[in-house]
Amino acid sequence: MNPIKLLAASLSCLALSLPMSFNAQAHDAEHEKVTVLETHPMLNAPGKKAMVLTVDYKPGQVSIPHSHSGSAIAYVLEGEVISRVNDGKAITYKAGQTWYEPAGSKHYESRNASTTQPAKLLVFILLDDNGEILTPLPK
Repeated sequence: MNPIKLLAASLSCLALSLPMSFNAQAHDAEHEKVTVLETHPMLNAPGKKAMVLTVDYKPGQVSIPHSHSGSAIAYVLEGEVISRVNDGKAITYKAGQTWYEPAGSKHYESRNASTTQPAKLLVFILLDDNGEILTPLPK
């Protein structure tokens, strides 16, 4: 099965197993566009919520260094994204590839690898009910 279709089917099953509430909002950041597709409380993990979002990078765009209070799995939908988490090396992920970020990770680098083509991520994140998607790291 096509990896994109498999991921979409898995996320659909997850969404169907959770209460049906749809919260779509777009955040126009200076460096990237984050769009929340779904947010649901985790009934089997009180105090936690699951979110599905997309991150759109224009050619050459860069995210600010940040951390996530929750655990995240990123899937590259299109283009190529360079990511460096904690003490790891910067890795270029291409469409169809994923990576995992444990809760509390420091995401020092996240950027579109191309200066001519856009890139897009699909992200699943599990965090505290009052947790923020990301927190900028001190400079």
